[in-house]
Amino acid sequence: MTLQIETIPCLDDNYAYLAHDFGTGETAVIDVPEAAPILAALDARGWRATLVLLTHHHADHVQGLDELLASHDARIIGAAADAHRLPPLDQAVKEGDSVAIGNETGTVIEVPGHTSGHIAFHFPQSGVAFTADSLMALGCGRVIEGTMTQMWESLQKLAALPPETMICSGHEYTAANARFALTIDPANPALISRAEAVDAARAEGRPTVPSILSEELATNPFLRAADRDVQAHLGMTGADPAEAFAEIRSRKDRF
Repeated sequence: MTLQIETIPCLDDNYAYLAHDFGTGETAVIDVPEAAPILAALDARGWRATLVLLTHHHADHVQGLDELLASHDARIIGAAADAHRLPPLDQAVKEGDSVAIGNETGTVIEVPGHTSGHIAFHFPQSGVAFTADSLMALGCGRVIEGTMTQMWESLQKLAALPPETMICSGHEYTAANARFALTIDPANPALISRAEAVDAARAEGRPTVPSILSEELATNPFLRAADRDVQAHLGMTGADPAEAFAEIRSRKDRF
């Protein structure tokens, strides 16, 4: 890994991330739910924020930006499709565009569903993807602006990344997601084991993110809509995976 990744708890259950390139000293902040913990983390490490990557426009991902910029001169990168409702951008990006943190170049992935303009950032050399409220630990974001099909297709893009990819998602929802996942995939031994580990981590106050994509593929019901056991439990054997995904997401909305 060339980038050092730091997970910063914010608000009640949000996460921001720092990505630091030692070769150049550049540091990116990924999403800014609130400034104070991010500023404290930067100060503790002697780092300067030079770049801010915004995944989507929701307030709990951008509302700390002005305070951060008051003391750090950082360039702001966000989705071109959402430029009208994001803070002013220095660089508006779309699917396939490149974003550099120091010497490492990443790629923008458009992942609509939670919002119509949601993007993720994948840095393959460091094996990390910042997915915010698209793919989450044992879950996915609620489909608010997009369609169920869009969200399924977005998740398939992320599922196709290398299985060792570290997934940096935006919230500490994993314990609740695990409880729901067990209602969809109750006989999955990997899920049962992971749910126990999540409960133990939260009991000790430890974050459950980032996670590893291979673990998500094995246990996250929103990625497993094509699995025979999952479909059988849903009573949807042989269904189009996008339809099974829509059923799983609808059940989660009511959970």
